[in-house]
Amino acid sequence: MNVGDYARYKNTGTVGKVLEVKQEAGVEWILLDTFNLYYDATTLEPGSAVEYKTFSVKERTVGLTVEDIEAMKEEIAKVERYGSITASGGG
Repeated sequence: MNVGDYARYKNTGTVGKVLEVKQEAGVEWILLDTFNLYYDATTLEPGSAVEYKTFSVKERTVGLTVEDIEAMKEEIAKVERYGSITASGGG
């Protein structure tokens, strides 16, 4: 993947735009704009512009149901949980 490409995190389906690609200790790390986290390239797959959505939190929550918001909370919790595991291996 290259800067400017879209990538999907396999664990949550979150799609972000690639901001940076770097190699460290034999691992390719990719920085996505979605949560401003580095991901091991093996945990990502190509995404598309159609899947990529950038909205403010306010815009994303207009018209959402309680179930939608709970699902978003669960996704954030997964990213935080997996992000902390991934980040700890980043050096």
